[in-house]
Amino acid sequence: MSALTPTTRAALLSALAAIFWGTNFEATRLVLIDLPPWTAAAMRFVLAAGAAVLWLALTKGIDMAVLRRNALAFVILGLIGITGFNAALFLGMETSSPVTAALIMGTSPLTTNLIDALLSRKRPPMIALIGMGISLIGVALTVGAFSGARFASGDLLIAAGSLGWALYSIGCRRLVRAATPLETAVWTMTFGAVALLGIALAVENPVTALAAASVITWAAGLHMALIGSVLAIVFWQIGITVRGPAATSVLFNLVPVSALVVSALFGRVPGWSQVLGVAVAIFGVWLAGRARS
Repeated sequence: MSALTPTTRAALLSALAAIFWGTNFEATRLVLIDLPPWTAAAMRFVLAAGAAVLWLALTKGIDMAVLRRNALAFVILGLIGITGFNAALFLGMETSSPVTAALIMGTSPLTTNLIDALLSRKRPPMIALIGMGISLIGVALTVGAFSGARFASGDLLIAAGSLGWALYSIGCRRLVRAATPLETAVWTMTFGAVALLGIALAVENPVTALAAASVITWAAGLHMALIGSVLAIVFWQIGITVRGPAATSVLFNLVPVSALVVSALFGRVPGWSQVLGVAVAIFGVWLAGRARS
């Protein structure tokens, strides 16, 4: 990758980040076979936070002034974007499917921009509203809503998690002062992981569950923590830094595509409605993205 231009390299890394995020949904399904949801979420982010803090310490160094200046913001954002988002994901995946979950999450950049426009008291562009509507039709196709199926309770939880992620993304821009994207990601991840661990210890028995977990569960958990969290976040931040948020956010469309491919590799070949739903939803997100280009 050394012969590539910085822009091309950043685009490839951002695409890898989106693909890594897409693999998390199948990995979540595997982890939930052995582990209860709070333990599974805590496992992922305790490992991820530890690796992220080590990465920050070795590359940039830990700036305690940044941590003190933004401590309250990091705690609030960690509770919303890490604890809340992942609680919704792991609890929701007990009844939702990896493809549907990834597709719902794939609309979060669009939700983020619409909420940000409302908070800024700006009327969202009509093309963005149309794109949102098309994306929702795509989600409905994926879960079979037009053939009489209903959204599962897990789908609604994941939608709530997607809303939490949108608020987290907005908060990172509005509440954090003089901190790099990597520092914000590391410290919000750390505080969110502490909360997830505390809840898991209070309502479940994580030590016993983890001790009895299979090799596959540990492998899936390590994949989510190190590849689907730390590497994905770092690669995505490289893309934002080099190419800008608008150009990078388009690649988020690869998340549901990645989830669809991985699901097929694990033997659950998608039906025509799922494939069509993913395509329609991606078109809606792309169309709404034209409002920013």
